[in-house]
Amino acid sequence: MRAFKAIFLKEILTFLRNVGLVFFILYAFTLEVYTAGNGIKIKPQHVSIGYVNYSGKKLPDEILSHFHYPEFENPKVFLSEKDLKKAIFDKKIMVGLIFDSDFTKNYYKNKTTTINVLVDATASAQAQVTLIYLNQILLRLSNQKSPVDFRIHKLFNQNSTSTWFMGLTELINVVTMLILILVSIVFVKEKEKGTWDIMLLMPVDGKVIIFAKVLSQIVVVMAGIVISVGIVIFGVFDTPINGNLWLFFVLSFIFSFALGGIALVIAAYSKSVMQVAQISMLVMLPLLFLSGAWTPITSMAPFLQKMTLLSPVRYYIQGSEAIFFKGTNFIDLLPYFTAETVIAIVLFYIGFRKIGRLF
Repeated sequence: MRAFKAIFLKEILTFLRNVGLVFFILYAFTLEVYTAGNGIKIKPQHVSIGYVNYSGKKLPDEILSHFHYPEFENPKVFLSEKDLKKAIFDKKIMVGLIFDSDFTKNYYKNKTTTINVLVDATASAQAQVTLIYLNQILLRLSNQKSPVDFRIHKLFNQNSTSTWFMGLTELINVVTMLILILVSIVFVKEKEKGTWDIMLLMPVDGKVIIFAKVLSQIVVVMAGIVISVGIVIFGVFDTPINGNLWLFFVLSFIFSFALGGIALVIAAYSKSVMQVAQISMLVMLPLLFLSGAWTPITSMAPFLQKMTLLSPVRYYIQGSEAIFFKGTNFIDLLPYFTAETVIAIVLFYIGFRKIGRLF
């Protein structure tokens, strides 16, 4: 234990003396999480709209009055369809509406009437959500009675606040990246500095060295998680938590060991910090894409859905969302904890054996 404590504290002190790395970690867990959570908008935000009105004023003005801040900017009037299309081409506006000459007349006669909508779909997600908003506005103004009465109840996030979801997702992305990089680098730096052989001559069991180095970096990341949750998730985004926060920290700790096993394999093959960065990116991207953070797992191909069962990020994200938003109790969280623990044991064992061959 004395040797373990000495190596552990040595790695912590080495980290603290590296001012640049300390600032980078603080940046990643604060400003990076804030920027991604606040900057990536799923719903429309300041969408610019233009319109050409060949119809009467009353009805089009009533429709346009529903496009208001902060989702939409004040609609801009254009004299011709040509000018409207040019504005979309030049990216001055994102959505164009064209009210033809018979629009108002047909509406009041209960006849079929249309609005021509032009959308810049280079921003495909925003364009799709904007069209959904437009459909909802027109349905509310429609004279025609529909036999279907929609009553929508939003669960877990009633106001569809994107910062709650995006902030937590970005925190998980940051944890994934830093665990892979920090745990790998703590070993690879010994190779770069030429102190690997000196480390092997230490009168300390190689297993103790491996555990001490890995745990030191996991503690650094766990400290970053606490700072990020306290300052950004709770402080800035005011994200609610309906479950037990300690369960989230325990799940984060288990997840860190799972990623630590992958990082040990990266460290075994890498000879420089640059190689660590390159391999880590190659490993991190598939893990995130198969996690369900960006694309629902049910929307993936059947083969990829089965692959997600092997991703530790999947259970970390699903478990974290269940704790924060659903208030799931520990019994119902057991599938996530069990799967994460099993994967962590397997991955850490593989990584431990791989790096252990070098000792």
